[in-house]
Amino acid sequence: MSKSKSSPNPVGNKLLAAVSKEEYDRLLPHLEPVYLPLKQCLYEPNEPIEYAYFPITSVCSLLNVMKDGEAIEAATVGNEAMIGVPLLLGTTQMPMRAIAQIPGDALRMKAYVFQREVSWGCQLHTLLLRYTQTLMNQFAQTSACNRLHSVEQRCCRWLLMTRDRIQSDKFPLTHEFLSLMLGVRRASVSEVAATLQKAGLIRYHRGKVTILDSERLEAGSCECYGAIKQEIERLLP
Repeated sequence: MSKSKSSPNPVGNKLLAAVSKEEYDRLLPHLEPVYLPLKQCLYEPNEPIEYAYFPITSVCSLLNVMKDGEAIEAATVGNEAMIGVPLLLGTTQMPMRAIAQIPGDALRMKAYVFQREVSWGCQLHTLLLRYTQTLMNQFAQTSACNRLHSVEQRCCRWLLMTRDRIQSDKFPLTHEFLSLMLGVRRASVSEVAATLQKAGLIRYHRGKVTILDSERLEAGSCECYGAIKQEIERLLP
């Protein structure tokens, strides 16, 4: 992880953009711009969380990690939210790994400063409580999705959720990384990607995917994409 190469507009994070100027000005001295490279680990399972992260152009994943090292994505977090919800709840760790799935800018705040500054009654605290509900909903929906829906449906959901968060139809993606997110073999992802490309829904070339037909991609997704998106729109600014 490095200091951000650009000067990210903090309004790029929707939670921070929703607080008053007075509250944002109070928090600003404690917010450090950083650049999150692909697969950058933000925290490990059951290890102290050192920072709260507010993604701007980056997108992060919360992964459930098994004892044998196998992992699967439980939630996707972008500029609508924050990484580090346990800090809001008064704890300093959780049994998940957080990594950057799409590289980009973020703002971070030291954990002890976050717990001191984002206190009960301030606008950001109230917004984060609402976000916590959307995160719980996403955990539940993703759990059902991983059990009940096909790899192709889940792949379509993941592509659409990532597209929504970076507001771009083109982003870096490898079959290896997508197989990690979906908890399936790389060969399964390669087969699905080839099917979607042949159907004209996406174009995949040299580690980058371009969504060509989002309407048909959404039609090929499961109900979980719409359910998660609806809850985020309902509860967050």
